[in-house]
Amino acid sequence: MSFSSEIKEELSARIDSAKHCQIAELSAILAFCGEVTAGCLVMSTENIVVADKYLMLLEAVAGIEKDSADWCQDKKKGSAIFVTLNEEQSRNVLMTVKWIDVTKGDAFVRCFANPIVIQKECCKKAFIRGAFLAAGSVSDPNKFYHYEIVCDSEDNARQLAEIITFFNLDAKYIARKKAYVVYLKEGSHITDCLNIMGAYVSQMNLMNVMILKDMRNDVNRKVNCETANLNKTIEAAVKQIKDIEYIRDTVGLSYLKESLKEVAEIRLDNPDMNLKDIGKLLTPEVGKSGVNHRLRKISEIASALRGDSL
Repeated sequence: MSFSSEIKEELSARIDSAKHCQIAELSAILAFCGEVTAGCLVMSTENIVVADKYLMLLEAVAGIEKDSADWCQDKKKGSAIFVTLNEEQSRNVLMTVKWIDVTKGDAFVRCFANPIVIQKECCKKAFIRGAFLAAGSVSDPNKFYHYEIVCDSEDNARQLAEIITFFNLDAKYIARKKAYVVYLKEGSHITDCLNIMGAYVSQMNLMNVMILKDMRNDVNRKVNCETANLNKTIEAAVKQIKDIEYIRDTVGLSYLKESLKEVAEIRLDNPDMNLKDIGKLLTPEVGKSGVNHRLRKISEIASALRGDSL
């Protein structure tokens, strides 16, 4: 099961206790999946989880039981599921979600997010939950972080982005083919949005993935840093040995002062030894910085013998 499916499974089992929040979530599902045909309200989806949640909300909000709704699956249209209400049921639901304006002679006025329906903060959360169930998805967090809800118009995308932004989340929208996509990219914002929708288990799962990824990235950074330092150490040791061998083969190590000659001989005998351990073999012992200083002097002498410009 994909991460998106896990989230939707979790959200499908959540029913707010407050009726106004139930209405807000029902309104969101209808905004994405609902159509009115010949006076009848038809909800269509390819996700059985969405259909089940819609039927649960119909019963909670309007007292419409599952058996009283015309529920069918059209195999000719892939896996599309259709839930059709009769005219009386449809009018009841449409008035509840404010798609019928009684002040205008019961005129049908389709509204993506009626301000009355989502005026409370809790109702905004419920609306986002319904929108995600109907048209949302989250990428596999092991690969990258991306949360999106696909809208059929720019105006709807703008309204939804504003609702999500109300919770201080950086929601943006872009055109994609014939649709408009509202999205979040920051992992922390996605976890916050999961919390807002009520997907607490999925939120914790995502946070665990983020923590593990951060730990892996931290380990990789440390390994890369240590590898880079090791490479620098090896390159320095190789150059030191080449300089010492050049002095030995041209003028002999006796050309060096005794303190430099001692370091040179130890370096030749111990090409893999670090500076600290080389210092311990000197008489008297010398610290790491002291050994490094002597080796730089040797390098300068080798450069002078080669005729290199210092």
